[in-house]
Amino acid sequence: MTDVVVVESPAKAKTINKYLGDGYTVLASFGHVRDLPPKDGSVLPDDGFSMKWQADERGTKQVAAIIKALKGAKHLYLATDPDREGEAISWHVRAMLEERNALKGVDVQRVTFNEITKSAIKHAMAHPRELDMPLIEAYLARRALDYLVGFTLSPVLWRKLPGSRSAGRVQSVALRLICEREAEIEVFKPREYWSVTASLLTPASAPFTARLTHLNGKKLDQFDLGTAEQAEAAKRAVEAEDMSVRSIERRKVRRNPQPPFTTSTLQQEASRKLGMSAQTTMRTAQQLYEGMELGGETVGLITYMRTDGVTMAQEAVQAIRGHIGSKIGPDYVPAQPRHYTSKAKNAQEAHEAIRPTDISRTPESMARYLNNDQRRLYELVWKRAVASQMESATLDQVAVDIAGPSAQTVLRANGSILTFDGFLKLYREGRDDSEKAAADDDSRMLPPMHEKDPLKREGVEAEQHFTQPPPRYSEASLVKKMEELGIGRPSTYASILSVLQDRSYVQLENRRFVPEARGRLVTAFLVSFFERYVDTGFTASLEELLDDISDGQAKWKEVLASFWHDFSKAVGDTKELTITDVLNALDKDLGPFFFPPRADGSDPRHCTSCGTGRLGLKLGRYGAFIGCSNYPECQFTRRLTADSAEEGDGSSALKDGMRLLGQHPQTGEDITVRQGPWGLYAQQGEPDPADKKAKPRRASLPKGMDGASITLEQAVGLLSLPRLVGLHPETGEPIEAGLGRFGPYVKMGAVYGSLDKDDDVLTVGLNRAVDALAKKLASIRNLGNHPKDGEPVMVRKGRFGPYAQHGQLVATLPRGTDMDAVTLEEAVALLADKGKPLKAKAGAKKAATKKKAAPKAAAKTTTKAATKTATKTAAKSTTKAKATPTAQEDAEPAKPKARKASTTTTRKKKAE
Repeated sequence: MTDVVVVESPAKAKTINKYLGDGYTVLASFGHVRDLPPKDGSVLPDDGFSMKWQADERGTKQVAAIIKALKGAKHLYLATDPDREGEAISWHVRAMLEERNALKGVDVQRVTFNEITKSAIKHAMAHPRELDMPLIEAYLARRALDYLVGFTLSPVLWRKLPGSRSAGRVQSVALRLICEREAEIEVFKPREYWSVTASLLTPASAPFTARLTHLNGKKLDQFDLGTAEQAEAAKRAVEAEDMSVRSIERRKVRRNPQPPFTTSTLQQEASRKLGMSAQTTMRTAQQLYEGMELGGETVGLITYMRTDGVTMAQEAVQAIRGHIGSKIGPDYVPAQPRHYTSKAKNAQEAHEAIRPTDISRTPESMARYLNNDQRRLYELVWKRAVASQMESATLDQVAVDIAGPSAQTVLRANGSILTFDGFLKLYREGRDDSEKAAADDDSRMLPPMHEKDPLKREGVEAEQHFTQPPPRYSEASLVKKMEELGIGRPSTYASILSVLQDRSYVQLENRRFVPEARGRLVTAFLVSFFERYVDTGFTASLEELLDDISDGQAKWKEVLASFWHDFSKAVGDTKELTITDVLNALDKDLGPFFFPPRADGSDPRHCTSCGTGRLGLKLGRYGAFIGCSNYPECQFTRRLTADSAEEGDGSSALKDGMRLLGQHPQTGEDITVRQGPWGLYAQQGEPDPADKKAKPRRASLPKGMDGASITLEQAVGLLSLPRLVGLHPETGEPIEAGLGRFGPYVKMGAVYGSLDKDDDVLTVGLNRAVDALAKKLASIRNLGNHPKDGEPVMVRKGRFGPYAQHGQLVATLPRGTDMDAVTLEEAVALLADKGKPLKAKAGAKKAATKKKAAPKAAAKTTTKAATKTATKTAAKSTTKAKATPTAQEDAEPAKPKARKASTTTTRKKKAE
């Protein structure tokens, strides 16, 4: 019998099975096979922090497949990813197998590999080890911490701050960083300052510029020229003297390459250089790690992408040095290999840095195998790894001081000359705007000059400047800040940023994080009543304790007990808090944000609707809003924004959760925008009191559309969806545009194409609609109309291979059948012989169940004993039906279920 190897993803399973051969059966766990159920009581602090694990349907199915494969096997190799989460998955798999007594006579070993190549896999299989229990205990501690914080703190927020919930233990700290930066920007007061710059010519008439640094013998600080008058006086002083070169200072500077990528630096650089989000970066890196089809063999292109180590294997370093010498030039190879150490707080350096598995696979040679994102990210990883072992760049930096005869007025010109490009020949690190400006100053070249050379003045300019507020965090700068503070782990940064956006706590504007009002409220609440648990220092120290657990230097239950003792007490202290207490604290903290100063100097809290009331923070069933103290006499309300409070009677905001836009141009019914529990929506007319079943027409507002600025025309357009875009230029079929639960789409017959978030469903044109449908149409072939009912018969690509479809009837094509070769007659015969109806959706199933249950209840004539017997029989039948995949599943359901944790990327969303 074959030995069994368990990996995480099916893509890796297929590749590794090829490397290991017929003596092994390689199966995928599809990420975690079990987890803590999302309900209270899954972690029990009073019972030694015991945890109640629960396997989902997929996990149970995968473990059953492993048990089946283990029959007769002597060895089980757990080959999940080489990190804390991967170690935990292996532990869960072993625990579930032990519970089912499936490991009798089976030797269980753990193997890890940093790259998916034949040599790495063979080496790992030859060097198995036991499960790393300290690493698993660190996982258990982290999982329990996140669970206890989430399920203890969220109910407090629900009760005290309706409409809000905890962002998570680490996410809350990241949110605080974003909100505090926004508060700094709001209170920032620009300060004026001036600079004086002279345009000069050398004796050879070569132009350059110099900046005033000394005036009246005193060195100028940034704000010494604070007014136009002072700047003008300084300008006249420069114009009054004949300038010459006073001194020239030259020095050689070496610029060293950056180390190869870690998870964090890869996310930062991909954001700066490629504009990729952290989530996209990690998803694409996962694909490169798991491998591409090259010459009939799947090969991993990069090493494991979740790492904080900056070292590379010695053989990889030597291969890179050899490539540099042969392909770039021997002058670019340093005398000794470069060795790097991480500067990041809490860096464990357990794995290699991210590098190409084979340096001979250049980005140019791999481009034809990769999509655009994969190609760009692979090029970034490849160049950074190669550049890290290249010779330093050298520059000649020049500083020229220029003065008049009195030497009381001095100007300085800076410049540099690149004398050897070194690693810069291949790679330059991305920079923020401020860093780019400084780099431009350093890279300016100056013309040849000598001391005492007279200079001709062409002009002098005085320029006004204002200090700038600190910039909002980008994904790159926030990841960098969290890493510097030691908050979270690099592998979880992508999910942290994703959660903050998914819960509408922040939004990205021009690739910068801007906190939403909801995010400001949650942060203010946590800072007011749970300050310690959103403190960066406390969170970083907790990360250090988790690392101590993984190193075997701390006991995980003691760490949890210490945390839980203080945290549960802090939660208990909030039980006596009233809504008024919370509102007063938030109103005081966020007053400057929600009530900024008015241009006329009047009180920003003065209600302009009733004239006597005072505006303040209020709480409703759907969350917080701005309201008047004279309610209910004054109905003024405003959404939580930092907009000016001068909104008159509140007609431009949602008033009592509603805003009247006008009347429908055809029916005359009122068109309103309303706030519902799931967001904003437009409504046509009002419910009919006489007919409770009849409901007015409604349409959700697309994400990004503001309820305070939507027009009557836009609302009518949304209510009239789907709309006809036009006829397909080739088929002549009508194309419609509409809004679905997953966003805007276009539809032609039974074919749907998704639109981008930037597409306006109300104005999208025919060309864009055809483009959106093209990709979907490439996977669908219309064979013609069915001879019986005239409905189209199609062949589609599915998860399990091509299949034929006629209405709600589907049938998989025989294995090996080319979908382009199937005829209408063959498809009709196949559907008649093997066709199965598509699975009903969950809602339809429930409705059908209720309909069946009613007549059964009415015709209930059997005894209780007979009823119990029937129930047991039905339960057994149901169990069997669930355990056996149906023909419908093999024939590709209309909307396949999303694979839960099918890769290591999706399972990371549960971290932190």
